[in-house]
Amino acid sequence: MIFRQLFDPDTSTYTYLLADPVSAQAVIIDPVLEQVERDAALVEELGLRLVCTLDTHVHADHVTGATAFRDRLGCEAVVSEAAGVSCSDQTVGHGEVVRFGRFGLQVRATPGHTAGCVSFVTLDQAMVFTGDALLIGGCGRTDFQEGDASTLYRSVHEQIFTLPDATRVYPGHDYRGRTVSTVGVEKQHNARLGQGRPEADFIRLMNGLGLPYPRRIDVALPANRACGVPATGLPIVMSRGGIPEVDPQWVAANPARLQVVDIREPVECCGPLGCIPNALRVPLGELGEAAGAWSSDARVALVCHSGRRSGDAALGLRARGLAQVASVEGGMAAWTALGLPVVRVSSDGATR
Repeated sequence: MIFRQLFDPDTSTYTYLLADPVSAQAVIIDPVLEQVERDAALVEELGLRLVCTLDTHVHADHVTGATAFRDRLGCEAVVSEAAGVSCSDQTVGHGEVVRFGRFGLQVRATPGHTAGCVSFVTLDQAMVFTGDALLIGGCGRTDFQEGDASTLYRSVHEQIFTLPDATRVYPGHDYRGRTVSTVGVEKQHNARLGQGRPEADFIRLMNGLGLPYPRRIDVALPANRACGVPATGLPIVMSRGGIPEVDPQWVAANPARLQVVDIREPVECCGPLGCIPNALRVPLGELGEAAGAWSSDARVALVCHSGRRSGDAALGLRARGLAQVASVEGGMAAWTALGLPVVRVSSDGATR
């Protein structure tokens, strides 16, 4: 079987490509929207035909690439029947098998992180893809999306820990660079669910974590309930410092869905970083007056050199009731580092 483990560094999400080399049929588990171009290129490079995308649950930390893959490669989007998603092409339940050529993945319901979580087990039980139900040395949180610590405890012990000890565990995330574990290792050493920890102790542990509000949940959940189609507003993500930000790559890919406003001084716009195509150039000192003419639902991405000034300005405008205003993450420095398009501005303000 062809197998590739792929990684999204921004959300520490693992995506998995599995394929039958004879039939060339393939599946992708937990695709990330921002990595669809990379992963689709890999599918094409290997000469595969993507049968479907599989999401282990409705994610709160990233947007699925299911619809983007469906539009690009004509595959189906598959989710758990318990996920409450109506946009999928197919739903699967506990015990069903998703086939690709000579191979298949058995669906095991593993709710608890969310109500609709599933894990996928290869038919030879050599590999299990656990999503957020079981992580290497830990597990997903249980304090939102109908999560329940008792349910997660039983899911892991009944559906994952009953697999052979040698079964390789491939999680949905890892934040320390670890790529794989085994069922036997997790049963013995998992800090939350292993070591024979009683269910009551696990519930107390999970209920006392006091974790922060998920950074991307307000964007990811509505988009993932639509199989990866973002809502009509800006996909705003709150930074760790509480700044409303929008991803520069999304801005570049969606020019008709927002107005970019460059708040740098004119001399900066003439510098080596250039300017975002079709951006309005409104120096920071004039921004308040200009914003007075914007409608309350205006979708605006502010940009400066690094994101500091535009972040502060976005907070100020949102306090005035402009809820769809955000800062371009990383500013023009990040924009140019990503190789996104720019125009050059001459000393007389003309673009070329």
